[in-house]
Amino acid sequence: FSTTGPQISSHNLDKVRKLKSGMTRLTARVQKVRDELEQLLDDDDDMADLYLSRKLAGASSPVSGSGGPNWFPASPTIGSKISRASRASAATIHGNENDVEELEMLLEAYFMQIDGTLNKLTTLREYIDDTEDYINIQLDNHRNQLIQLELFLSSGTVCLSLYSLVAGVFGMNIPYTWNDGHGYVFKWVVIVSGLFCAFMFVTIVAYARHKGLVGS
Repeated sequence: FSTTGPQISSHNLDKVRKLKSGMTRLTARVQKVRDELEQLLDDDDDMADLYLSRKLAGASSPVSGSGGPNWFPASPTIGSKISRASRASAATIHGNENDVEELEMLLEAYFMQIDGTLNKLTTLREYIDDTEDYINIQLDNHRNQLIQLELFLSSGTVCLSLYSLVAGVFGMNIPYTWNDGHGYVFKWVVIVSGLFCAFMFVTIVAYARHKGLVGS
């Protein structure tokens, strides 16, 4: 919207309204995704649950293990059980930490992209709000100009009404004796009434400008 021409129209205002509505919905969706990613980054357990590759590997390992031949003794010793369990637990913990770190790096990259998108949407929303404020200022200016025109027209109407009143009084079909031989009086009354009405109109306009009701 430039100031070089009359760019404000119903079509442009409707475009701004639709753009602002779409921006509001999109900003809400992006904000929701950003909040969810931030919540996931704050909770390691939730990130560990999101690592689907480890879940798939854990679900398929018992099936593959049961299909092959078992070369271990049927009754291993308690020490070997504890040793294997401790090694498996340590490997699982180490693997979980690596998995969480990889997933955290991936989520942080997504979070940075979403946060940048949200910042761009916020900047665009502020630009739309500034444009809307500018349109409202222009509309207020046009409204003030119309009010000034209405004031001038009303003042002129009052002055013309007084002038017509004087002419109407002298034009009434009422017999009076002082008009005999003094026809020039009507001419002077009309001239004086016109000058008085013009002076009153100028006085009203000057008073309005003095009070700041209209522009100079």
